[in-house]
Amino acid sequence: MLIQSPSPSRAPKGKATSGDAPSGKGLRIAIVAARYNESLVDALLDCTRRSLAVSGVRHPLTVRVPGSYEIPCVVMRLARSRRFHALIALGMILQGKTSHADHIAMACAIHLQRIAVETGIPVIHQILTPRTLRDARARISPRGVEAAQAAIEMAAIVGNLKCKMGNGKFKIFNHGSSKPSA
Repeated sequence: MLIQSPSPSRAPKGKATSGDAPSGKGLRIAIVAARYNESLVDALLDCTRRSLAVSGVRHPLTVRVPGSYEIPCVVMRLARSRRFHALIALGMILQGKTSHADHIAMACAIHLQRIAVETGIPVIHQILTPRTLRDARARISPRGVEAAQAAIEMAAIVGNLKCKMGNGKFKIFNHGSSKPSA
């Protein structure tokens, strides 16, 4: 079976650490990473994993797929499983002389956002589209760190919203009123 993490039974901890970033302790995060442009994506994946570990996330599930275009399919399956607090999509699409890279990148962006909105599971989009290998290498470290931090922060935000909602419904307040509307 692809997924072996237990189903979340409570909201993620996500309590603030000594810095501004929330802790990843207790969070279940999965990473879906492309194999295409493997050496670049491997470096991005390593950086992301290290950043997650430093933040307290233990043993994120990693699923490798052939290319960036295949990432949304697996992200959707993981999101629907409800076993993860956040998902991270990692890929590297180098710009070429045609618009092919733009079409792949746009399709991925649209579908990853749709998955996050439809399932309520945060999906962190780090499918990068650098123009050159030099640009790609320069973006690996900051984007890996950003992916990890965004996943932890979004898991904490969504988890806190679930706790505040209680019965699954927000109390709606009229503008300027302190009483919920009917």
